[in-house]
Amino acid sequence: MTDDRLNQRLLDAVDAGFDEEIRFLADITRIPSLRGEEAPAQDVMARAYADRGLSVDRWKVEVDKIRHLPGFSPVAVSYENAWNVVGAHRARTPDGGTPGRSLILNGHIDVVPTGPLDMWATPPFVPVVRNGWMHGRGAGDMKAGLAASLFAMDALARCGLAPAGDVYLQSVIEEECTGNGALACLERGYRGDAAIIPEPMAEQLMLAQVGVIWFQVKVRGRPAHVAVAGSGANAIEACFPIMQALHRLEHEWNERGHPAFAGHAHPINFVVSRIEGGDWTSSVPAWSTFDMRISLFPGQSIEQVRAEVEACVAAAAAADPYLSANPPQVIYHGFMAEGWELPAGTEAQAVLARCHGLVTGKPLETTASTGTTDARFFGLYAGIPTLVYGPTAERIHAFDERVEIESVRRVTQTIALFIAQWCGTTPR
Repeated sequence: MTDDRLNQRLLDAVDAGFDEEIRFLADITRIPSLRGEEAPAQDVMARAYADRGLSVDRWKVEVDKIRHLPGFSPVAVSYENAWNVVGAHRARTPDGGTPGRSLILNGHIDVVPTGPLDMWATPPFVPVVRNGWMHGRGAGDMKAGLAASLFAMDALARCGLAPAGDVYLQSVIEEECTGNGALACLERGYRGDAAIIPEPMAEQLMLAQVGVIWFQVKVRGRPAHVAVAGSGANAIEACFPIMQALHRLEHEWNERGHPAFAGHAHPINFVVSRIEGGDWTSSVPAWSTFDMRISLFPGQSIEQVRAEVEACVAAAAAADPYLSANPPQVIYHGFMAEGWELPAGTEAQAVLARCHGLVTGKPLETTASTGTTDARFFGLYAGIPTLVYGPTAERIHAFDERVEIESVRRVTQTIALFIAQWCGTTPR
């Protein structure tokens, strides 16, 4: 069979299964796989892998098995219901032949909280297709990518083919908060000659991503009756100068810059994402805690970033008469993620660019992301060329998240072609 003929058969095979793919995407979008609640969605993924004859590995992520590994992020919640799923295609090599190159197809099943339900146009876990888009929490970030990987494999099967190399379809947890699900796949022994993570990248290839750290600043005050408020120390108001100091540090880091992010005016973001404090409206609050998510450039060490953050908080506290004697605590409770860059000129990039061009008729564009993905684990810690490339989605992490249906089709077709060209094919 000529390459052109095989390519067309694969494209047609994706089309033939595409209605089923969109139904599957709706089914998994309907499951609210929030942190700690991913297991029902993982059950669906495990069944989908098993139905296709893949070898299914479903295991509970154990912190003690990964905490010593590079890239581990501190955990502040229970992992009692934290399940990863991998569906493995093991290549057959009859007559002692050499297997093709192996591939990881990684995606995350966890989704972020919805926020107030009355601010959604339609309920977040009732997927709706309207004007060429599927709406729903997680539809774009990134259940469409999970569906694309699965149905790309289906396209090969529909053509009577199987990958000539091992392929590992990974549905992982914790991408939105620690990345420990992907790390657990590495600890489990899964490796590949390349990896694709179909995050919603608007059909562009991500060349770099920032790192991310989550931390809390815990401030103690001195309570007093509001009638004599000046005799107390307001813990909530004491947070504001600390926040301002951290935003000055954010500005300094953006001024330093990084070549991979030259096209971004403000790639480093420090975001105060949560605050709580106090116990009684008529009392000066004795405590306050605020959460912050910060980003860092590739090449910035976690140790140096932590040192700068902690020094910044300490300096801001030193200017306050009460906090100078009662310094705040900095507590790390999630992401401890380094930035990452895709090495230039990998063969995997060239194959993806060729496949993208065959599907879209356009050259593959590239981008640098001011968010993070699980690519850092495979790229930094396992030396695996990792391609972050997925469909067009809008309003991820916001109200009315949605993914473009035809973009999902094109990405599925591109992944199907990539599997065939990277791994090679054998008859089923």
